[in-house]
Amino acid sequence: MATKVNIRDVAKAAGVSVTTVSHALSETHSSRVNAQTVEHIKAVAGNLGYAPNRLASGLRNQRSRILGLVSDEITTTPFAGAMIQGAQDAASEHGQLLMVVNSGLDNELERQEIRALQQHQVDGVIYARMYNQRVSVPAELEAMPAIVLDATSDNPGLSSVVPDEFGAGQSAAELLVAAGHRRIAMINNEDDIPAAHGRLDGFRAGLARHGMQLPADCLVTSRPSTAGGRAAALELLAAADRPTALFCFSDQMAMGAYQAAGHLGLKIPSDVSIVGVDNLELIADALWPGLSTMALPHYEMGRWAVLKLLEELENPKAPRVHEKVACPLVERDSVAPPKN
Repeated sequence: MATKVNIRDVAKAAGVSVTTVSHALSETHSSRVNAQTVEHIKAVAGNLGYAPNRLASGLRNQRSRILGLVSDEITTTPFAGAMIQGAQDAASEHGQLLMVVNSGLDNELERQEIRALQQHQVDGVIYARMYNQRVSVPAELEAMPAIVLDATSDNPGLSSVVPDEFGAGQSAAELLVAAGHRRIAMINNEDDIPAAHGRLDGFRAGLARHGMQLPADCLVTSRPSTAGGRAAALELLAAADRPTALFCFSDQMAMGAYQAAGHLGLKIPSDVSIVGVDNLELIADALWPGLSTMALPHYEMGRWAVLKLLEELENPKAPRVHEKVACPLVERDSVAPPKN
């Protein structure tokens, strides 16, 4: 039976003292050791299969080095899972363990999961939602460090991170105007949510920068689904003075717009250009031609949430911030200059 490698074994193999190994492998004390020595010790520890005793370290520092992430539906969807990946990567890089639980929109289950995380002595919790929304954070989280991910809270004392919805809409307008379009329509989500308001406001602002407006007959709202996007696009593209470009609230609605254009015998992008939001590869990369879209920064938001939580754990007086992360444009082949 193999003997577990301990810190003395690492020190002996590396030719340094136990204290030097302890400092080199410590996130807070590694600066006390020469950088080359730190790399040497880490390499030796890795070769020996040495794993620090998290429990003992936590008792010394009054930290478990475990973070919790409470989600609604993120773990059961292929769309926002990058948030968890970003959070896991950031946690791992800083020697933290991330425990993920999923409530499935069951409030009582959510409370039970939070209590379970507290029983595991987590240092803090990331409260994550699948899409940008306004939330009331459970009372169980009020007494511990917490960050709100992909949502904003009615508690200003909690830092939060969301996509820059306004910037996404503005960038979409800029893209279509730069391509030469002058009659541009938007298919928006009919739900009263921050993303719908932010993307519309940003789209209007982007047009206004070029002396353009969004006419009333060029704004249609519908259900945020393929069928909803198809119905809205049919209404817009069947008009006598049809728009030459569409900005869709989501990639899913944009897929419906593709279907509507095909039904009417219109080609993308020569007859109508289309832009979405999400960068869902299952849709955007699979459509033909590929859909140009504003990517939601799920991975970046997950990383930011963990890094901000660690900052507030180290310094409880750190300022609480409400971050907006840019939505980069992913260009494919759905945008071209209008025929006329």
